[in-house]
Amino acid sequence: MNVIEFNNVSKKFKKGERFNSLRDSIPNFFRNIVSKNKNKEALDSKEFWAVKDVSFNIKKGDVLGIIGPNGAGKSTILKLLSRIMNPTKGEMKITGRLSALIEVTAGFHNELTGRENTYLNGTILGMTRKEIDSKFDEILEFSGIGEFIDTPVKRYSSGMYSRLGFSVAAHMNPDILLVDEVLSVGDIAFQAKCAQKMRELLDSGTTIILVSHNISLIQSLCKRVILLDKGEILKDGGPEEVIPFYESIIYAQREEELKKQIAHSDYKVKLDEELPVKISNVLIYNGTLEKKDSFSIG
Repeated sequence: MNVIEFNNVSKKFKKGERFNSLRDSIPNFFRNIVSKNKNKEALDSKEFWAVKDVSFNIKKGDVLGIIGPNGAGKSTILKLLSRIMNPTKGEMKITGRLSALIEVTAGFHNELTGRENTYLNGTILGMTRKEIDSKFDEILEFSGIGEFIDTPVKRYSSGMYSRLGFSVAAHMNPDILLVDEVLSVGDIAFQAKCAQKMRELLDSGTTIILVSHNISLIQSLCKRVILLDKGEILKDGGPEEVIPFYESIIYAQREEELKKQIAHSDYKVKLDEELPVKISNVLIYNGTLEKKDSFSIG
């Protein structure tokens, strides 16, 4: 049974597009109404495809890794699946309760305490108060926040902030979990706890989509990997097939960049023709300090 169906999905953006306030959003809303009949395949001069004609299906309990360079469209796909944004064209079908670990501290309020933010963030993620009550001690223990749970989060370090955010989202027990680079939060010990929590969710039948630049993590958790570049799928298969293909592309790109740097560099290797050492004569002496030109062996 497919719990995720992603069929010929595309998403385009406009360079420099920002919606930081109601003043920004209202003009865009009316522009969208006016342009509803516009050809969705066409691009304006400032538009580009962040995701283009991407298709994949995922069965219950599977774990899919998505890799690729920065700007490949990985995070855009997760935001489309989590309904943060809508596709320009194409269809998506999601079956089950979905949790997105895209920005682990999204929904936190700086003036509230860690305890208050746990309830706030848990509610935003779709948990009931009863669920949060029953899992609060686990969330607190996992995060390692300890006695600082009743301190306003504006006093937290960035690591504490992220650990609490991950802990809340990871204890939601979703049917589908979307993870975007959040396993890099905290120190090495906490990263190990995060990876272990991911394995526990997998063992419980949770379907996971993992976006990461951590290739070793992708290899250890994923049975299937999709390689994206410039919004399109380059390769889809097992990690033993896709990861070496991706690495070969990266190495080839780095080699080409190095060649260009050398070709355009003004620096040239210079040889110093003046020798630092000059040997003018060699003399050989025996054990009694007599000069000898020949020696017998044996």
